[in-house]
Amino acid sequence: MTRLLIIDDQELNVQLMHDLLEDAGYEVLSAVDGTTGIQIARTQQPDMIICDISMPIVSGYVVLETLRENPITASIPFVFLTAHTDPSSWREGMELGADDYLTKPFNRKQLLAAVRARLDRQRPHDAKPTDPNPKGSDSTSDV
Repeated sequence: MTRLLIIDDQELNVQLMHDLLEDAGYEVLSAVDGTTGIQIARTQQPDMIICDISMPIVSGYVVLETLRENPITASIPFVFLTAHTDPSSWREGMELGADDYLTKPFNRKQLLAAVRARLDRQRPHDAKPTDPNPKGSDSTSDV
């Protein structure tokens, strides 16, 4: 089963994304701070990380930089999910090595499409697509 890691300091956001992704057939790990997220990424080696940028103590940018410096976690697809909409924030994240950038509020369809796109890009061309046939993937309610 495909394992995803959510890192966000807002517990409600974590719970909403956790439920949405788990309902779509993914195994979901979560952390409510950057330090814990880094530890989970190193020990559990998820297939993908979805991370907020604005978190106290360890920001999403620091999480990404730290993981990209470690050979064990350097190639894990990394998506920023944030309320930051300014181009400079987007550019900084991409320059650090983020694979995608989604803004809040997002809807189920946008999140699942981003997850599938990143995972499909990561998998070998002859492997089966990562879509776990999510229920109601056409839903557009904001999260």
